[in-house]
Amino acid sequence: MPNLIEDYALIGNCASAALVGKDGSIDWMSLPRFDSAAFFACLLGGPENGRWQICPVDKDATVTRRYRPGTLVLETRFETRDGAVTLVDCMGRRNGHVDIVRLVVGESGSVPMRLDLAARFDYGKVVPWVRRLEDGRWSAVAGPDSLTFATDVDFVGQDMRTVAQFTVRAGESVPFSLGWAPSYMPVPPIVDPVAVVEEVTAAWTTWSAKHRFPSDTPWSELVLRSALTLKALTHFETGGIVAAPTTSLPEQLGGGRNWDYRYCWLRDATLTLYALMNTGHVEEATAWRRWLVRAIAGSPDQMQIMYGVAGERRLDEFELPWLAGYEGSSPVRIGNAASGQLQLDVFGEVLDAMYQARRLGMEADEFGWNIERALVDHLDTIWRQPDDGIWEIRGERQQFTHSKVMAWVAFDRAIRSVEEFGLAGDVERWRVTRDAIKAEVCAKGYNADLGYFTQFYGSTHLDASLLLIALVGFLPADDERVVRTVQAIERDLLEGGFVMRYRTETNVDGLSGREGAFLPCSFWLVDNYTLMGRWDDAKAMFGRLAGLCNDVGLLSEEYDALAKRQVGNFPQAFTHVALINSAYNLWRDDGPAQHRADGADAAPAVVGQPG
Repeated sequence: MPNLIEDYALIGNCASAALVGKDGSIDWMSLPRFDSAAFFACLLGGPENGRWQICPVDKDATVTRRYRPGTLVLETRFETRDGAVTLVDCMGRRNGHVDIVRLVVGESGSVPMRLDLAARFDYGKVVPWVRRLEDGRWSAVAGPDSLTFATDVDFVGQDMRTVAQFTVRAGESVPFSLGWAPSYMPVPPIVDPVAVVEEVTAAWTTWSAKHRFPSDTPWSELVLRSALTLKALTHFETGGIVAAPTTSLPEQLGGGRNWDYRYCWLRDATLTLYALMNTGHVEEATAWRRWLVRAIAGSPDQMQIMYGVAGERRLDEFELPWLAGYEGSSPVRIGNAASGQLQLDVFGEVLDAMYQARRLGMEADEFGWNIERALVDHLDTIWRQPDDGIWEIRGERQQFTHSKVMAWVAFDRAIRSVEEFGLAGDVERWRVTRDAIKAEVCAKGYNADLGYFTQFYGSTHLDASLLLIALVGFLPADDERVVRTVQAIERDLLEGGFVMRYRTETNVDGLSGREGAFLPCSFWLVDNYTLMGRWDDAKAMFGRLAGLCNDVGLLSEEYDALAKRQVGNFPQAFTHVALINSAYNLWRDDGPAQHRADGADAAPAVVGQPG
């Protein structure tokens, strides 16, 4: 059985990633890209589907972990009755090759260790052909991929696995490396694992030196860890940021709500820009904006809600029947059929991201503005249509209130781009449409009898996406309709102190089962509290959310308050983006929530002082 989701840590090289458990086992690794086929898929099956474990023979060892400060270099310390060792893990990148290096460093005493390595290509299905090389390494090949394993430890083949037992004494360091390369290229040269660890440490430390957040706040380390996670999920060449490095980690343990999140979502665009810019990472924010423009380029009626790492559009969804799924949560899915859905909110997200980029001082992009104008003109012809909504429902399309609010955002940001930056556009026509959308939402999306905005026109149900009404500036935070909607969400969508996206028992999504509380929505509630001047409530909610982080500061997509476990894909970029932005909203009175909501049409008043 794999580890608990929250018992994993992330290592990566800004192109691919792996998850390392507290037991020293790498249970998930996709190479050479985030969305490539996995070579270790134990996470979604069992050891027979591939893993690489290095751990003490003593099963009762005490485990503590940390990242080297400001890096993605993981240190797992095992303390046994015989002594203590530290397992150092990281990933490097060189000339089209990927290196996973592991060092076992003796701290005290003499600790017997064991190694169990099973490489299974194509998501744990294909057993590769393994051969010994003249230099003592082995090479595993199947189709287009090859892995090369090297160590000074004596190892043997057993049941199509590589196994070894060795002892590490105080002061000793035992190295291991596993390299990926295309099988049609020469076997890559041997690497020095110690040198790789130091190079990777230095590179991450240099990057972290640019980080900007006051170190004297109680959550400064969590903000830095979130920024590091966001960077780790950013492809170094394309600038695309994947939502998570995993697929099919369940929203309900044992259920079927399992989706592939190794792609780039447009809905995350604006808040991602804020998180990067506010933490001082302008280069990454610029690369993300450039990725966004390239991805959406083309006919506006063909814009998708998500794309591949390089902007790929074909994300066909299929299932892997040979994997049982995490804790029996099946099916395991690859690809994401939601990429073909209609979600009107992404138009608002894209226009808002581009507008905020201008406000935040990023360089002008005439090519991008031409695309934006085409998107707004297309939206003018379709905004009245029902859609699949922000949560990518697989049930009947609806007139979702949030979708209409974000359509309003698209026109509002286009108008403001013309008025504030001197760009060319049909402002008068856009203003007519913007006003018509607002009037319709206030008439049909708000239920006066219930006293709150509803999930979709004519519905009586709530949706956490309604928390964005004030955050995007559609209405000010002190508007009575907003205040009462937030109160209704507090009353009906809080579970265990955290916010559910919606009540799944309404079956609006067309799926069976339930799900956990959606952590980004819980951070949106924090942001609403800050706009309303409810500082004590904001700090309390943020504190509860921060308390969900695992021992190395990572969060998944959701939290199951009943099982008291993290669920969903892990770590989740959008959750860490939301953490960063909420921390800034608490730290200063002109944080992302205030900045985004501020404008001529809506200027919520901040009451009291930030903390």
